[in-house]
Amino acid sequence: MIFLGGLGRSGTTLLERLLGELPGVVALGEVVHLWARGVLAGEPCGCGEPFPACPFWRSVGERAFGGWSGPLAERMLHLRHRVDRTRRIVRIGHPDLAEYGRAYERIYRAAGARVVVDSSKHASLAYCLVAAGVDVRVVQVIRDPRAVAHSWGRSVARPEDGRPMARWGAARTALHWTAQNLALELLPGVTRVRYEDLVRDPAATLSWLAARLGLPAGGTPFLTGGTARLSPAHTVSGNPMRFTVGAVELRRDDSWTGGLASRDRRLVGALTWPLRAAYGYRSAA
Repeated sequence: MIFLGGLGRSGTTLLERLLGELPGVVALGEVVHLWARGVLAGEPCGCGEPFPACPFWRSVGERAFGGWSGPLAERMLHLRHRVDRTRRIVRIGHPDLAEYGRAYERIYRAAGARVVVDSSKHASLAYCLVAAGVDVRVVQVIRDPRAVAHSWGRSVARPEDGRPMARWGAARTALHWTAQNLALELLPGVTRVRYEDLVRDPAATLSWLAARLGLPAGGTPFLTGGTARLSPAHTVSGNPMRFTVGAVELRRDDSWTGGLASRDRRLVGALTWPLRAAYGYRSAA
Protein backbone atom coordinates (compact mmCIF):
# COMPACT_ATOMS: atom_id res chain seq x y z
CA MET A 1 0.00 0.00 0.00
CA ILE A 2 1.41 3.37 -1.05
CA PHE A 3 0.40 6.49 0.86
CA LEU A 4 1.00 9.85 -0.81
CA GLY A 5 1.57 12.54 1.81
CA GLY A 6 2.05 16.29 1.66
CA LEU A 7 -0.02 19.43 1.46
CA GLY A 8 -2.83 19.72 -1.07
CA ARG A 9 -2.08 21.40 -4.44
CA SER A 10 1.38 19.80 -4.47
CA GLY A 11 0.84 17.33 -7.31
CA THR A 12 -0.35 14.27 -5.38
CA THR A 13 -3.30 13.64 -7.71
CA LEU A 14 -1.03 13.78 -10.76
CA LEU A 15 1.42 11.33 -9.22
CA GLU A 16 -1.40 9.04 -8.13
CA ARG A 17 -2.90 8.96 -11.61
CA LEU A 18 0.49 8.13 -13.13
CA LEU A 19 1.18 5.41 -10.58
CA GLY A 20 -2.27 3.99 -11.29
CA GLU A 21 -1.21 3.33 -14.88
CA LEU A 22 1.54 0.95 -13.77
CA PRO A 23 0.70 -2.77 -13.97
CA GLY A 24 -0.89 -4.18 -10.83
CA VAL A 25 -1.45 -0.75 -9.25
CA VAL A 26 -4.89 0.71 -8.44
CA ALA A 27 -5.38 4.37 -7.46
CA LEU A 28 -8.09 4.90 -4.83
CA GLY A 29 -7.99 8.68 -4.43
CA GLU A 30 -8.24 10.39 -1.03
CA VAL A 31 -9.68 7.55 1.01
CA VAL A 32 -9.82 9.76 4.11
CA HIS A 33 -12.77 11.57 2.46
CA LEU A 34 -14.56 8.40 1.38
CA TRP A 35 -16.83 8.39 4.42
CA ALA A 36 -18.24 11.91 4.10
CA ARG A 37 -18.03 12.55 0.37
CA GLY A 38 -18.62 9.03 -0.91
CA VAL A 39 -20.80 7.08 1.51
CA LEU A 40 -22.82 9.96 2.97
CA ALA A 41 -22.87 12.55 0.15
CA GLY A 42 -22.78 10.14 -2.80
CA GLU A 43 -20.34 12.28 -4.77
CA PRO A 44 -19.08 10.84 -8.07
CA CYS A 45 -16.21 8.42 -8.35
CA GLY A 46 -13.38 9.29 -10.72
CA CYS A 47 -15.05 7.03 -13.28
CA GLY A 48 -18.00 9.45 -13.35
CA GLU A 49 -20.54 7.24 -11.59
CA PRO A 50 -22.03 8.34 -8.26
CA PHE A 51 -20.21 6.55 -5.45
CA PRO A 52 -23.20 4.34 -4.49
CA ALA A 53 -23.61 3.24 -8.12
CA CYS A 54 -19.95 2.60 -8.92
CA PRO A 55 -19.46 -1.17 -9.37
CA PHE A 56 -15.86 -0.98 -8.14
CA TRP A 57 -16.68 0.74 -4.86
CA ARG A 58 -19.83 -1.29 -4.35
CA SER A 59 -17.68 -4.42 -4.59
CA VAL A 60 -15.05 -2.99 -2.23
CA GLY A 61 -17.73 -2.17 0.33
CA GLU A 62 -19.24 -5.65 0.16
CA ARG A 63 -15.89 -7.38 0.61
CA ALA A 64 -14.65 -5.06 3.35
CA PHE A 65 -17.74 -4.45 5.48
CA GLY A 66 -20.64 -6.34 3.95
CA GLY A 67 -21.71 -3.09 2.28
CA TRP A 68 -21.48 0.65 2.90
CA SER A 69 -23.83 2.22 5.44
CA GLY A 70 -24.49 5.55 7.08
CA PRO A 71 -23.75 4.28 10.61
CA LEU A 72 -20.39 2.91 9.43
CA ALA A 73 -19.46 6.24 7.86
CA GLU A 74 -20.56 8.16 10.96
CA ARG A 75 -18.50 5.85 13.17
CA MET A 76 -15.40 6.37 11.02
CA LEU A 77 -15.85 10.14 11.05
CA HIS A 78 -16.16 9.98 14.84
CA LEU A 79 -12.96 7.93 15.07
CA ARG A 80 -11.18 10.30 12.71
CA HIS A 81 -12.01 13.22 14.98
CA ARG A 82 -10.66 11.32 17.99
CA VAL A 83 -7.60 9.66 16.45
CA ASP A 84 -6.56 11.19 13.14
CA ARG A 85 -5.40 14.65 14.22
CA THR A 86 -2.14 16.45 13.43
CA ARG A 87 -1.75 17.52 17.04
CA ARG A 88 -1.79 13.85 18.13
CA ILE A 89 1.17 12.83 15.97
CA VAL A 90 3.69 13.06 18.80
CA ARG A 91 1.43 10.81 20.92
CA ILE A 92 -0.37 8.76 18.32
CA GLY A 93 -1.46 5.99 20.68
CA HIS A 94 -5.22 5.87 21.28
CA PRO A 95 -7.65 3.11 22.31
CA ASP A 96 -9.55 3.53 19.03
CA LEU A 97 -6.44 3.48 16.82
CA ALA A 98 -6.62 -0.24 16.01
CA GLU A 99 -10.24 -0.05 14.88
CA TYR A 100 -9.53 3.03 12.77
CA GLY A 101 -6.48 1.53 11.08
CA ARG A 102 -8.16 -1.84 10.44
CA ALA A 103 -11.01 -0.16 8.58
CA TYR A 104 -8.58 1.41 6.11
CA GLU A 105 -6.67 -1.84 5.76
CA ARG A 106 -9.94 -3.63 4.91
CA ILE A 107 -10.57 -1.13 2.12
CA TYR A 108 -7.05 -1.51 0.72
CA ARG A 109 -7.29 -5.30 0.72
CA ALA A 110 -10.82 -5.30 -0.71
CA ALA A 111 -9.61 -3.29 -3.72
CA GLY A 112 -8.27 -6.59 -5.05
CA ALA A 113 -4.95 -5.28 -6.37
CA ARG A 114 -1.34 -6.12 -5.64
CA VAL A 115 -0.64 -2.46 -4.91
CA VAL A 116 -3.07 0.33 -3.99
CA VAL A 117 -2.41 4.07 -3.79
CA ASP A 118 -4.10 6.31 -1.22
CA SER A 119 -3.51 10.03 -1.85
CA SER A 120 -5.13 11.22 1.39
CA LYS A 121 -2.04 13.40 2.03
CA HIS A 122 -2.60 14.00 5.76
CA ALA A 123 0.52 13.13 7.74
CA SER A 124 -1.65 12.20 10.71
CA LEU A 125 -3.34 9.41 8.73
CA ALA A 126 0.05 8.09 7.65
CA TYR A 127 1.05 7.92 11.32
CA CYS A 128 -2.20 6.14 12.19
CA LEU A 129 -1.66 3.52 9.49
CA VAL A 130 1.94 2.88 10.54
CA ALA A 131 1.00 2.69 14.23
CA ALA A 132 -1.87 0.31 13.44
CA GLY A 133 0.53 -2.06 11.66
CA VAL A 134 -0.65 -1.50 8.07
CA ASP A 135 1.96 -2.47 5.47
CA VAL A 136 2.44 1.01 4.03
CA ARG A 137 5.10 2.82 2.00
CA VAL A 138 4.90 6.58 2.47
CA VAL A 139 5.79 8.89 -0.41
CA GLN A 140 6.20 12.57 0.48
CA VAL A 141 5.17 14.80 -2.43
CA ILE A 142 6.73 18.27 -2.29
CA ARG A 143 6.20 21.40 -4.35
CA ASP A 144 7.63 24.89 -4.05
CA PRO A 145 5.56 26.45 -1.21
CA ARG A 146 5.19 29.69 -3.18
CA ALA A 147 3.54 27.77 -6.01
CA VAL A 148 1.36 25.94 -3.48
CA ALA A 149 0.29 29.24 -1.90
CA HIS A 150 -0.63 30.65 -5.29
CA SER A 151 -2.73 27.57 -6.05
CA TRP A 152 -4.55 27.72 -2.69
CA GLY A 153 -5.37 31.37 -3.33
CA ARG A 154 -7.09 30.76 -6.65
CA SER A 155 -10.81 30.21 -7.07
CA VAL A 156 -11.50 26.77 -8.55
CA ALA A 157 -14.92 25.15 -8.92
CA ARG A 158 -15.40 21.58 -7.76
CA PRO A 159 -16.55 19.49 -10.74
CA GLU A 160 -18.66 17.38 -8.37
CA ASP A 161 -21.12 20.17 -7.55
CA GLY A 162 -19.79 23.44 -8.95
CA ARG A 163 -19.07 24.89 -5.52
CA PRO A 164 -15.71 26.63 -5.03
CA MET A 165 -12.89 24.60 -3.57
CA ALA A 166 -11.40 25.80 -0.29
CA ARG A 167 -9.15 28.84 -0.48
CA TRP A 168 -6.37 29.69 1.97
CA GLY A 169 -4.29 32.79 2.51
CA ALA A 170 -0.53 32.81 2.05
CA ALA A 171 0.33 32.63 5.75
CA ARG A 172 -2.01 29.72 6.45
CA THR A 173 -0.70 27.81 3.44
CA ALA A 174 2.91 28.36 4.49
CA LEU A 175 2.28 27.15 8.04
CA HIS A 176 0.41 24.03 6.88
CA TRP A 177 3.09 23.31 4.25
CA THR A 178 5.74 23.39 6.94
CA ALA A 179 3.72 21.37 9.45
CA GLN A 180 2.79 18.58 7.03
CA ASN A 181 6.28 18.21 5.60
CA LEU A 182 8.00 18.34 8.98
CA ALA A 183 5.63 15.64 10.26
CA LEU A 184 6.37 13.41 7.28
CA GLU A 185 10.10 13.96 7.80
CA LEU A 186 9.78 12.25 11.19
CA LEU A 187 8.42 9.02 9.71
CA PRO A 188 11.12 6.42 8.98
CA GLY A 189 11.72 5.23 5.43
CA VAL A 190 9.80 7.99 3.65
CA THR A 191 10.48 8.43 -0.08
CA ARG A 192 10.52 12.03 -1.26
CA VAL A 193 9.36 13.19 -4.73
CA ARG A 194 9.31 16.77 -5.97
CA TYR A 195 6.49 17.88 -8.26
CA GLU A 196 8.97 19.82 -10.38
CA ASP A 197 11.09 16.71 -11.01
CA LEU A 198 8.01 14.65 -11.86
CA VAL A 199 6.78 16.98 -14.60
CA ARG A 200 10.30 17.65 -15.90
CA ASP A 201 11.03 13.96 -16.50
CA PRO A 202 7.99 11.82 -15.65
CA ALA A 203 9.35 8.57 -17.11
CA ALA A 204 12.61 8.72 -15.17
CA THR A 205 10.91 9.81 -11.95
CA LEU A 206 8.29 7.05 -12.14
CA SER A 207 10.87 4.39 -13.00
CA TRP A 208 13.01 5.44 -10.05
CA LEU A 209 10.02 5.49 -7.73
CA ALA A 210 8.75 2.10 -8.94
CA ALA A 211 12.15 0.53 -8.34
CA ARG A 212 12.46 2.08 -4.89
CA LEU A 213 8.98 0.94 -3.83
CA GLY A 214 9.29 -2.51 -5.35
CA LEU A 215 6.41 -2.03 -7.79
CA PRO A 216 5.85 -4.51 -10.61
CA ALA A 217 8.11 -3.95 -13.60
CA GLY A 218 6.41 -2.99 -16.83
CA GLY A 219 7.84 0.31 -17.95
CA THR A 220 5.83 3.42 -18.74
CA PRO A 221 4.22 2.82 -22.16
CA PHE A 222 1.49 5.33 -21.26
CA LEU A 223 4.11 8.10 -21.37
CA THR A 224 5.31 9.65 -24.61
CA GLY A 225 7.74 12.44 -23.88
CA GLY A 226 5.83 14.96 -21.80
CA THR A 227 2.41 13.47 -22.54
CA ALA A 228 0.59 10.87 -20.45
CA ARG A 229 -2.38 8.83 -21.60
CA LEU A 230 -4.65 8.22 -18.62
CA SER A 231 -7.34 5.58 -18.37
CA PRO A 232 -10.45 5.96 -16.15
CA ALA A 233 -9.72 5.62 -12.43
CA HIS A 234 -11.91 4.83 -9.43
CA THR A 235 -10.64 7.69 -7.26
CA VAL A 236 -13.07 8.49 -4.49
CA SER A 237 -11.96 12.09 -3.94
CA GLY A 238 -9.23 14.52 -4.91
CA ASN A 239 -8.19 17.25 -7.33
CA PRO A 240 -10.46 17.77 -10.39
CA MET A 241 -7.76 16.02 -12.44
CA ARG A 242 -9.06 12.71 -11.11
CA PHE A 243 -11.81 12.87 -13.76
CA THR A 244 -9.35 13.39 -16.64
CA VAL A 245 -9.15 10.63 -19.24
CA GLY A 246 -6.99 10.49 -22.36
CA ALA A 247 -3.89 12.44 -23.36
CA VAL A 248 -2.61 14.94 -20.79
CA GLU A 249 0.35 17.22 -21.36
CA LEU A 250 2.60 17.30 -18.31
CA ARG A 251 3.73 20.89 -17.96
CA ARG A 252 5.26 22.58 -14.97
CA ASP A 253 2.92 25.26 -13.62
CA ASP A 254 5.00 28.28 -12.65
CA SER A 255 2.18 30.80 -12.84
CA TRP A 256 2.98 31.80 -9.26
CA THR A 257 6.07 33.72 -10.42
CA GLY A 258 3.80 36.32 -11.98
CA GLY A 259 0.55 35.67 -10.14
CA LEU A 260 1.58 35.62 -6.47
CA ALA A 261 1.75 39.08 -4.93
CA SER A 262 5.24 40.21 -3.92
CA ARG A 263 4.10 40.62 -0.31
CA ASP A 264 2.76 37.06 -0.19
CA ARG A 265 5.85 35.71 -1.92
CA ARG A 266 8.09 37.23 0.73
CA LEU A 267 5.80 36.06 3.52
CA VAL A 268 5.70 32.46 2.30
CA GLY A 269 9.43 32.49 1.67
CA ALA A 270 10.14 33.63 5.22
CA LEU A 271 7.70 31.25 6.92
CA THR A 272 8.92 28.18 5.03
CA TRP A 273 12.66 28.80 5.39
CA PRO A 274 14.88 26.77 6.02
CA LEU A 275 12.81 23.69 5.05
CA ARG A 276 12.16 25.22 1.65
CA ALA A 277 15.90 25.62 1.06
CA ALA A 278 16.57 22.06 2.24
CA TYR A 279 14.24 20.82 -0.51
CA GLY A 280 16.07 22.87 -3.12
CA TYR A 281 13.67 25.81 -3.46
CA ARG A 282 16.09 28.67 -3.01
CA SER A 283 15.71 30.93 -6.03
CA ALA A 284 12.67 32.78 -7.31
CA ALA A 285 12.08 30.25 -10.11
